Amino acid sequence: MLTGVHFLLTYTCGFECDHCFVYSSPQAKGTFTLEQIESVFNELARIETVKRVYFEGGEAFLFYPLMFEGIRIARERGLEVGIVTNSYWATGDRDAELWLRPLCEMGIADLSLSDDLFHSEDDKEGPASHVLAAAKRLGMPTGVISIDRPSVEISEGSEQERGEPVVGGSTMLRGRAVDKLLEGLPTRPWQEFTECPHEELREPRRVHIDPYGNVHLCQGLSMGNMWQTPLSELVKAYDYDSHPICRLLVEGGPALLATEYEVEHEDRYVDACHLCYVIRKALLDRFPEYLAPRQVYGL
Repeated sequence: MLTGVHFLLTYTCGFECDHCFVYSSPQAKGTFTLEQIESVFNELARIETVKRVYFEGGEAFLFYPLMFEGIRIARERGLEVGIVTNSYWATGDRDAELWLRPLCEMGIADLSLSDDLFHSEDDKEGPASHVLAAAKRLGMPTGVISIDRPSVEISEGSEQERGEPVVGGSTMLRGRAVDKLLEGLPTRPWQEFTECPHEELREPRRVHIDPYGNVHLCQGLSMGNMWQTPLSELVKAYDYDSHPICRLLVEGGPALLATEYEVEHEDRYVDACHLCYVIRKALLDRFPEYLAPRQVYGL
């Protein structure tokens, strides 16, 4: 049952982080219009089960008036609202409060801040510290998203041989991370990746919707396009077993996806996300409706 919808309000971002799932950058194109946002909310009313929406990107605060109006509509309709931001706009505690107070007055359930070395050059206090201070004064619920670069660690667990190198850090190897962060990481045979460890593809409870209408089950893996088929119809009709990508990921992970479509690829990968991303990228021209948009694959 679908309970959460995340607006990828824009693909544009002031940063160009190495770990970004969706290849955001200052040059990235694609931003919702107000009419499109209203269309999504009209569809959510038809679905009835959605309880919470998020506004993220890219960087949603780059289009503050648009984000503000989207939040207003959501709250007017009784939906909880969360926001994800890199806090670029917080030049001081008092300035951060200027940005946050109008949002706080509408009622925000969660303000998630990206605060890590991808978003600042060192570990000194950055813009997120100003947001946290301002949010505390305003009583806004906050959380911090801190992504570590992938690193080599020595396994002490039982799932792999003791002493075998494994990948640490919280970076997901999707999007730009596959092009930027693989060097030196240990790999495993591709045949080992027989499940999707992160997404609920059988019965998704959350989707991301981008300005092009793509309804993402995972970044770049689409249920369909809501500008072509209304979101309520896509959700009602969704069956992983009839989806040419999701069926295989559910039944046998990215290893089965590679085998079923006879994709030529390397013998070893860092993890399941790495293999899945590479195989999906190879299948873009074959399944453009379900693997979109191309820019999420760096194209």
